[in-house]
Amino acid sequence: MLTRRTLLIAGAAGTASLLASGFPAAAQSIPTVEEVLFDEAIPTIGNPDGDVTIAEYFDYQCPFCKRGHPDLLDVVASDGNIRLVMKDWPIFGEPSVYAASLVLAAGDDYEAAHTALMKTEGRLSRDDVDATLAGAGHDPERLAARAAEQATRIQGILDRNTNQASAFGFRGTPVYLVNTQLNYGAMDKAALLAAVERARAA
Repeated sequence: MLTRRTLLIAGAAGTASLLASGFPAAAQSIPTVEEVLFDEAIPTIGNPDGDVTIAEYFDYQCPFCKRGHPDLLDVVASDGNIRLVMKDWPIFGEPSVYAASLVLAAGDDYEAAHTALMKTEGRLSRDDVDATLAGAGHDPERLAARAAEQATRIQGILDRNTNQASAFGFRGTPVYLVNTQLNYGAMDKAALLAAVERARAA
């Protein structure tokens, strides 16, 4: 179980391993549960008033994130009382930042744009991102323009997510928080359902 006390311990213990894996250091301040799970600048999927919140630190180029995403959406949809927060942590380079920026600028079309990119396979270029979004009915140029207009909000989201991942010592994607339960690595449907059940019982 992840509490504010164990978050503090995880952050202190995990920083060295994060630095060893090649990620830049960030000023360490341990975020609160509210900052991690209830960042109002990040769009949500599912039930906005759900009794369980799942937050996933992910990257649009992460094969494990993409492989597990259909199960995640299925659990959220079938349960009906889960609030899903997708926390962009673009660790695979500039195309990941570009993809995150366009999707975060999509407004009411966030979920559709997000799902389209999560259905892709392998690594992505900017052209791949544009083609995928265009194929799903979005206008990449319009999204890019909106992303530029909203650059402060979007960069703030990416910075907060990255600083949180650094503070907690995360080493890669995906990482899931189910309420305050921390789960490293890919989760299939059975694992997600079990984590939701534990969260409700806690």
